[in-house]
Amino acid sequence: MQGILSIQSHVVYGCAGNSSAVFPLQRLGHIVWPIHTVQFSNHTQYAQSWTGQVMPLGSITELINGLISIDVPRDVKAIISGYMGSGTQADEILETVERVKAANPHALYICDPVMGDPLKGCVVSPEVTEALCERIMKQADIIVPNQFELTHFTGIEISDLPSAIKACQRALTMGPKIVLVKHLHSASEDEFTMLMGCADGLFIVTRPLLDFARQPVGVGDLITSLFTGHYLNNHDPVKSFELCNHAVYRVLKATAQCGEWELQIIPAQEAFAELSAVDFTARPLLANADKPSI
Repeated sequence: MQGILSIQSHVVYGCAGNSSAVFPLQRLGHIVWPIHTVQFSNHTQYAQSWTGQVMPLGSITELINGLISIDVPRDVKAIISGYMGSGTQADEILETVERVKAANPHALYICDPVMGDPLKGCVVSPEVTEALCERIMKQADIIVPNQFELTHFTGIEISDLPSAIKACQRALTMGPKIVLVKHLHSASEDEFTMLMGCADGLFIVTRPLLDFARQPVGVGDLITSLFTGHYLNNHDPVKSFELCNHAVYRVLKATAQCGEWELQIIPAQEAFAELSAVDFTARPLLANADKPSI
């Protein structure tokens, strides 16, 4: 029984971290084993505040030790990591990746390097940022940064599409074999833009921006899970890129139509499994990137 180990934040109410990622992966046919880095009542953008805690020191390792004792790591086909609550957790996650890959060298590691964005700035500790940029992202097979996070990883300031392409190309020389930029806000003020680099080249996909009174939280977690789920099913990064964008747009459209803030993942779930047609296709920017496939 193969499954996905998803190490992310968790909210009791709403959709962020594992609460945004687990069900879409399950809807795509994957068994998911979630481990929480933090457990909060709700995501932290609520003005009324939130309650909860960062999971205690060693809790990730303790759970992994338990899984190792029943020989689960050999059945882990992918590891996803998202928000990390401390530098120690970052080290525990990197150690987990190493232990899983020792048991199953074919397991993929997908890192959503949650650091922040241009409006919020950095939302994690300097220790987490350092661990992500200097150690963890370099060990990942696939990374899913936003523009802010890609700049931190590559050291290239992104101000437009050409600089984003340059940063994506550099990231592909630093360890990851697929780089999916989940939000490239400098590319356009009128469209939502995502960029992907892989062995087949560089590709861009755009979709209309939707009007929200408050921007939904957890979209990046949803993007990471849907791309991972489709890629594990079809091993085609470009097709997975399109299917991911299609489903995310449908979720956001349903959310906007309901006038909601929390992502409407359950009502829009049929979009996750739609494979025959997509709303927006990926456009090649550069072909035949000199990178091996995975």
